[in-house]
Amino acid sequence: MTARFLLVAAAALAIGPTLAQSNAGGLDPRNFDVTSAACSDFYQHANGAWLARNPVPAAYSSWGTFNELDDRNNAKLRAIANSAMAQTDAAADSPQGLVGAFYAAALDEARLQQVDAQPLAADLKAIDRIRRRDDVAALVRAWHARGTPVLFGLNVRQDLKDNTRVIAYASQGGLGLPNRDYYLRGDAESTALREQYRAHIATMLELAGVRARKARKQADAVLALETRLAEAALPREELRDPNKSYNVVALAAANAATPAFDWSAFFAAIGVREPGEFSLSHPKFFAAMQRELAETPIRDLQAYLRWHLVNGAAANLSKRFVDADFAFSGTVLRGQKQLKPRDERTVEQMNFLLGDPLGQLFVAEHFPPAAKARMQALIGHLRAALLARLKQLPWMGEATRAQAIEKWSTFTAKIGYTEKWKDYSGVHLARDAHFENVRTLQAHLARLNFAKIGAPIDRREWNMPPQQVNAYYNAVWNEIVFPAGILQPPFFDLAADDALNYGAIGGVIGHELLHGFDDSGSRFDAQGRLNLWWTPSDRKEFESRADRLVTQAAEFEALPGFKLNGRVALGENIGDLGGLTMASAALELALKGRPQAKIDGLTPQQRFFHGWAQIWRRNYTDAALKLQVNVGPHAPGKFRVNGPLSNLSAFREAFDCHDGDAMVRPEPTRVQIW
Repeated sequence: MTARFLLVAAAALAIGPTLAQSNAGGLDPRNFDVTSAACSDFYQHANGAWLARNPVPAAYSSWGTFNELDDRNNAKLRAIANSAMAQTDAAADSPQGLVGAFYAAALDEARLQQVDAQPLAADLKAIDRIRRRDDVAALVRAWHARGTPVLFGLNVRQDLKDNTRVIAYASQGGLGLPNRDYYLRGDAESTALREQYRAHIATMLELAGVRARKARKQADAVLALETRLAEAALPREELRDPNKSYNVVALAAANAATPAFDWSAFFAAIGVREPGEFSLSHPKFFAAMQRELAETPIRDLQAYLRWHLVNGAAANLSKRFVDADFAFSGTVLRGQKQLKPRDERTVEQMNFLLGDPLGQLFVAEHFPPAAKARMQALIGHLRAALLARLKQLPWMGEATRAQAIEKWSTFTAKIGYTEKWKDYSGVHLARDAHFENVRTLQAHLARLNFAKIGAPIDRREWNMPPQQVNAYYNAVWNEIVFPAGILQPPFFDLAADDALNYGAIGGVIGHELLHGFDDSGSRFDAQGRLNLWWTPSDRKEFESRADRLVTQAAEFEALPGFKLNGRVALGENIGDLGGLTMASAALELALKGRPQAKIDGLTPQQRFFHGWAQIWRRNYTDAALKLQVNVGPHAPGKFRVNGPLSNLSAFREAFDCHDGDAMVRPEPTRVQIW
């Protein structure tokens, strides 16, 4: 499975400037809490004043450094979109033409109100016409083909054990709540949430034309069906192991496993010549899917399809659908009090549906070549620090060490933006048909994705657009990827000193590199194959050290009664601890032979740790914090700062901390893996 560094991305919000925003590229001492000692609670020490004067805005579920950067970044994107919208003579399938038409249609709220639920009419009639079980399977196939999957997921990527080919991965899915645990927990809060979900399903079905009494009965059927699917789904902990999502079978074997769902017909529907074999990734789930298709009353399957149609479409319909959708998905699940303005929501949507066309316009204006050169130097020092560490790692045997160094040698880095943009030629969008534009783009992106099955591998491909404030590691290509969006202050600042940059983007680079050696990425070899290259004794030692990190995370209580799942968050926590270890060593390489002057009274080493701390500052609504703990895999900001730092001797030395200080773990409990 591809390990990614996933971050909360949020659109801009028009609020007054904060002190942090006025000094976005540097380190502002006015954000510190000097009443909290660095060695007691570094997260509070570094960010306390900022946290106090930056409550979560009404339209958000959390607010932090990423939101501040998104705020500035999305202002640039809205300016680009407005400019494109004004160019009415641009070629229809050019970046300007696509962005301008989509933006114009999405902002036409009067038109959305006028058409109301009409865009759903054909699909609702198709659901009503279902008479046989084969009709259900046919509709599922058709929805997948147009890019609106239902009942299960379908991914396209390289074969994890043979990276010379691209295959399909059918995977567990089909749920309306964030994950299986929401259906299976028996505590009072989870039970109450399910009742709210049941009521929400009924409300949305009523909006789609179902009478109230029938809508309530259908909501009962939907929740029952989804619960049965959830019971068959793997828990998050098991999904950390890519072996448990790899089950390559021949088409005949897949058809035998799900006689109610013909996979040959499915691949024909999505435009793929019979692939011979693919991964039916989660056999227990697909056994449950088979039972549902074969045994569940057709009227209940219709209710399930009707609900998922409305749920997936609501955000692109009239105000009554948008508001009802937000009342549950925004307010109940995330604690948001106010819906973001439509232009901000539209930019977020374009980042996914028109990521590359919008990205082409973004990098032309906002990504200087000097940024790429500075990043390459940073990555070079991080790679050197990692190699030095691998050569000296005391707990690793020589046979495993040789394999680790070979994997290190095949790391590649992508910076800024792709060399090959996605092809949107022939795509035409209307300036007065938002829902249809969304469907057009969903179908186009699905076709591009399906076309990769069995096709030659193109390593120029990116998994996210350049304007996104994010980064990721791709295990099968053993690559780290840094879009232009994240290469801006405070993560990366051309005007800042090395210490601050190494603590911020350097820590992120290290984090991504170490995903190649976390609990999941370490199962892939130098060629990107799912192939455990460790000796048994070294793997046992690695897992023992990782288990101690699991224990540390499980000690952290985000809210009363809500502790982190250290097993689910393990990959990210290994990335943070190892990444900071390497970034600190890389800074020393960068500073070697140079004067180490203080800035604002702070040494380079102290500024390094402040650089890391300020990128993770974040306030949350209680609902958002619960969602993050429940869904994962990233820990809340406070743990991402205090957790790894409490294990690092470099932090203790930088701030002259001592045994007994809260930020200094007792020696037996400290963790060092890489």
